Amino acid sequence: MTPAAPALAPLPRTARPADRPRNVLIIGAGPGGLAAALLLARAGLHVRVIERLPRVGGRCSAIEADGFRFDLGPTFFLYPQVLERIFRLVGCDLHRQIPMVRLDPQYRVVFGPSGGHLNCTPDLARMEAEVARLNPIDARNVRRFIAENQVKLESFRPVLESPFLSWRDLLCWDLVKLLPLLRPWASVDAELGRYFSDPRVRLAFTFQAKYLGMSPFNCPSLFSILSYLEYDFGVWHPYGGCAAVSEGMADVARELGVRFHLGEQVTQLHFDGNRAVGVRTDAGEYRADAVVVNADFAHAMTRLVPDRLRRRWTDRRIARKRFSCSTFMLYLGLDGRSDDLPHHTIYTAEDYERNLRDIEGGRLSADPSFYVQNACVTDPDLAPKGRSTLYVLAPVPHKTAAIDWTKETPGFRACVLRQLAKIGLRDVERRIRLEKVVTPSDWEGGYAVFKGATFNLAHTLTQMLHLRPRNRFEDLDRVYLVGGGTHPGSGLPVIYESARITARLLLQDFGLDASWLGEPGAKDEPVPASTVTV
Repeated sequence: MTPAAPALAPLPRTARPADRPRNVLIIGAGPGGLAAALLLARAGLHVRVIERLPRVGGRCSAIEADGFRFDLGPTFFLYPQVLERIFRLVGCDLHRQIPMVRLDPQYRVVFGPSGGHLNCTPDLARMEAEVARLNPIDARNVRRFIAENQVKLESFRPVLESPFLSWRDLLCWDLVKLLPLLRPWASVDAELGRYFSDPRVRLAFTFQAKYLGMSPFNCPSLFSILSYLEYDFGVWHPYGGCAAVSEGMADVARELGVRFHLGEQVTQLHFDGNRAVGVRTDAGEYRADAVVVNADFAHAMTRLVPDRLRRRWTDRRIARKRFSCSTFMLYLGLDGRSDDLPHHTIYTAEDYERNLRDIEGGRLSADPSFYVQNACVTDPDLAPKGRSTLYVLAPVPHKTAAIDWTKETPGFRACVLRQLAKIGLRDVERRIRLEKVVTPSDWEGGYAVFKGATFNLAHTLTQMLHLRPRNRFEDLDRVYLVGGGTHPGSGLPVIYESARITARLLLQDFGLDASWLGEPGAKDEPVPASTVTV
């Protein structure tokens, strides 16, 4: 049973004029929308969330059938401090509400068919020994990498927690002083070259660029903090999967009075001039004093908002932007278990750079890299007794005319299943009892993801900070953004943080106290939590 949210102490309030807005409508019950709902409801606003899918979570929801349960999208739960803070702000404890376990090893990285592997662990002494098996000299630099990226994160954290509403905000944070530390002109791979000479070791600390849907060879070097986060703050598995986090957030939101409309699709935003005043759905119309868009940014703007109302983010400009790669997904319910396989395994193609060039060039690789989650080794309740789940993800180009997935799916499915033998899974196909396939076309058509680009707008320097769609959306009045399409970007921790940034802006715009949300970059008291390592 989900514990109820505790009684909440009253928040400090400024006087409320008679015309002060009270109703907020959130489009989409993804991680950003759920986090925004929690914070805005805690502030005393009336919050309604409309979600086109029949369950909460968006890309962070669950697939359930025949006793098997899979995460639809994210499976790594990283840097829980962000969501711990949000839960604390609404009077709850994340780890009591949503039990989770820290993984050790975090994952195994397999380097092609003959390049060996690393069992990556947060125990730095053991990690040094693992790296030493591949390159003894590189092992000496593991702790230096961790220490220097700890400084980088703390220096950059105020940026990740603040809105960037114009180029002037760059001056406010004096980013120029951070340039020697952040080295934005370099790639993640080049940055890791300062620590590790062995390309396999660099790859183990740079593949995390794929969390953003990017190649480590063109992802800005400041994102070296992604692998640091894993080693310092852990890779976690919420029991029930990452979708259980979304479900737990929705439970707390309902306790706070948030109303959810599931299986209801928004078809149009209503405007009075340039000001959003409500939405139309396939079930009715709803008025609102502010609208928070958590739906996929490009998909929502090109379908819900007339092009004439958008000055900066027109259909034409959106079409010219760079978008992330997509993913080809296999969700497999299997007879038997694979207890020799870790919870997470990443296989990198023998010619990894060619594989990445294929993805960026709109081609399918003959030797694709892939990721496997064998969650039942940690969480056996995700499958019926004697059975297990296997989640398989292969990065592929986002939807393009060059690839017809109605024709390519059978062959690429067979290719991916053959690839599994390279991590020791040789008998998968005969053990399949449940199977679901999701292609870039399915991401676009079934899950409303523009071009099937599962990681949203690419995180290039020209699409970050104030150059990304802004949390207070610049083209429309009383429209706000949360999620991977706005600042700070993609990935669960920063998506949750986007909700705190946006909630602060919305409350300030309507004259409500937002100081309780905390200041960007402020150090928080640690959140007590019972943690277990497996």
